[in-house]
Amino acid sequence: MQHKVYVPMPIDTADVEIGQDILELAELLARNTHEVWAANKIREGWKYGPVLDRDARTHPSLVAYEELPESEKDYDRRTSQETLKVLIRLGYRIERA
Repeated sequence: MQHKVYVPMPIDTADVEIGQDILELAELLARNTHEVWAANKIREGWKYGPVLDRDARTHPSLVAYEELPESEKDYDRRTSQETLKVLIRLGYRIERA
């Protein structure tokens, strides 16, 4: 079976600017994203290991968010920032109660 070529078409948020308060929210969401991912991995029987080993179910990222390399934090940050930008692009307001 041949697959069609998939061309991602995310909502354009290039011109959406977010302020410091939203950046702080994005950081909290990034941290929580890691916590959710880690909790799911641990629930599935994974544990910390210095290298990724699918057979042994060890993963080097099963550490506190603060201990992650910046490259991994940045992945979670970009995801959370982009999600918040999409909400703004779609007309939602993000404000603290």
